[in-house]
Amino acid sequence: MGRVVQLLSCAALLLAAAGPVSAATLEVVMHQADGNPVADAVVTLQGPAHAPTGLLKADMDQRGQRFAPHVLAVHTGTQVRFPNSDNIRHQVYSFSAAKRFELRLYEGTPSEPLLFDKAGVVVLGCNIHDWMLGYIYVTDDPVFGVSDAQGHVRLEQLPPGDYHVTLWHPQLNAMQPLDGGTLHVPATGLSHSVVLALEPVSADLPPTPSAFGDAFHRAAHETAQ
Repeated sequence: MGRVVQLLSCAALLLAAAGPVSAATLEVVMHQADGNPVADAVVTLQGPAHAPTGLLKADMDQRGQRFAPHVLAVHTGTQVRFPNSDNIRHQVYSFSAAKRFELRLYEGTPSEPLLFDKAGVVVLGCNIHDWMLGYIYVTDDPVFGVSDAQGHVRLEQLPPGDYHVTLWHPQLNAMQPLDGGTLHVPATGLSHSVVLALEPVSADLPPTPSAFGDAFHRAAHETAQ
């Protein structure tokens, strides 16, 4: 018994000496060539990090007759709820190949979330309000994030190592994801700047129904690649 206790004590000392497993942070700054920040850009990483486990959940809200957030990134296998925080009813749907669905005219929150189990771009619309346009980017990559209004994406708790980067934004040409190359993320972390060339949006607000149909067509094309 004394021998076992001694061995366990030695093991504990070795673990304590090794210290906690290091985790790094990657800060990605997205902007256009003129320096303007790019919001709603998705960054995904493939590398040493493991895929998320457990029940994956996310919300795509509707506030002020807009989808909130405008771009939502989720891992494949995520259950997404569609709460309606407006005081009017919406009818949310998508024709995208990655997820075709329709939520009939409703208020509040539908009782059952929807499972997004196929990677790709899902373009969202509302049958009642043509200008409502949102996106769900479904990825198999284990690490991902969406840029804020300042164009920043902060990805934390990364095992140091090499990561392959994929970039996406709804205003990229044909809505195709971009290969962002490979980054080496050291234990001390990394700050990385990315310049994106975006297609201009229509000056007419809100978007017209034809622009909405265009988005669906591009999303279906992207998924088929």
